Amino acid sequence: MNKKIGLFWLRDDFRITKNVGLIEATRNHDQVVVFYLYKKSIYNNQEAQKWWLSKSLNNFQKKLNDLNINLEVIKTDSYKVFFDKLLKAKDISIYWNKVYEPDYLKFDDYLLKNLKIKNIPFKICKGNVLNEIDEVKKSDGTPFKVFTPFWKNAEKYYFEKIPSKEKKIKKCLKRKNYLKNLIEPEEILPKNNWFKNFEKIWFPSEENALKELQNFIKNRIINYSDGRNFPNIIGTSKLSPFIKFGQIHVETIWKECTNAKKKTIGTSKFLTEIGWREFNHTLINHFPHMLKNNYSKKFDKFPWEKNAKFLLAWKKGLTGYPIVDAGMRELYSTGWMHNRVRMIVGSFLVKHLLINWKEGEEYFKNCLLDYSEASNVAGWQWVAGSGADAAPYFRIFNPILQGEKFDKDGEYVKKWVPELKNVSKKFIHKPWELKDEKNFKCGRNYPLPLVKHEEARAKALNAFKSI
Repeated sequence: MNKKIGLFWLRDDFRITKNVGLIEATRNHDQVVVFYLYKKSIYNNQEAQKWWLSKSLNNFQKKLNDLNINLEVIKTDSYKVFFDKLLKAKDISIYWNKVYEPDYLKFDDYLLKNLKIKNIPFKICKGNVLNEIDEVKKSDGTPFKVFTPFWKNAEKYYFEKIPSKEKKIKKCLKRKNYLKNLIEPEEILPKNNWFKNFEKIWFPSEENALKELQNFIKNRIINYSDGRNFPNIIGTSKLSPFIKFGQIHVETIWKECTNAKKKTIGTSKFLTEIGWREFNHTLINHFPHMLKNNYSKKFDKFPWEKNAKFLLAWKKGLTGYPIVDAGMRELYSTGWMHNRVRMIVGSFLVKHLLINWKEGEEYFKNCLLDYSEASNVAGWQWVAGSGADAAPYFRIFNPILQGEKFDKDGEYVKKWVPELKNVSKKFIHKPWELKDEKNFKCGRNYPLPLVKHEEARAKALNAFKSI
């Protein structure tokens, strides 16, 4: 057995099962230390995720304790500064799993170069994806820009792979802390106590991720194709935060879904969502400019409007459109928003209010527990019409019709917008038309619409014609 200490750099890998880097470290070393680098600048704009991260670190430490492995959390301003000091040690080997974001992959290249120079043993392993980002390409070697052919090829490629033999983490020898300047996970929690609501809803751990998956397969996946569109019911998996933090591997999800006794349209539709995640990761790495700018260059000339009043009303769920406001309040209260509603509120911001998608992307980044760079940016550019394989700009969601179709009785709206709890379903998605209620009046109990739908639609289409 290797006498060097095996160091595993924990990133989005809060699991024991299918954690390739950690498994390799424990199989090659008697003593293993897991370390997490908390870079404050990353989480300055990801307040909600501070809560999930803190809870995940605590829960994962308990799992590692059973294996005699320390989890050491270090606060740092710079990965480079940290590793430049760490690599002066002679008694270490370093292991980690990939994170498929350009900045992480760029730093991996820097770290690999320096590890080789200093002759420090290392192993970098596949991360939480089905296929590596460069494995699925068109016949001419270029990346796919359209989802459907990408996923057709990605599925085939994954199926044709020879499954790797499942390995398990080996129990290690106990040792004292190896690194310095450690912090407690509780120090990461956001100062704003709005996360207290999260604790009633979410339980961030590998065990709960697996429970959620099994519950979904058993009870909801059969109806997923239709059920995923209705925000008033629990029709989705709600696995996204667990996937983001790696409490479950997408290969585990794939295996459990495909091994289920009943093969349904719902199963296929759900796995397609995993496909979109894979597609988004390839997009941001092959076209990294889209992380900060429009994928489609013509949108650089789009006449976005700056309206602080409208933007704040959208964030607070006070637009006057009930389905939009319900979604924004659900987001702030729970750290999550139903996917159908994400499309509705996104379309409203960029096409009704003509506010740049970057504003919405930044707000979601701060509030979403499941925030991932690839999915958030690609999702917003899809809604805005500026992304790869995006919805056409003229597809402008009508918030009234969307509400009437997917929240027919207004149950979702009434849950998150209690001011409308006594409004009849006839008017629940257009309360401004209600004239004779004694105890309710739009403009008093609930805001009037910021804009009129038809006027906003016409204005948006004219703006699009100008680019």
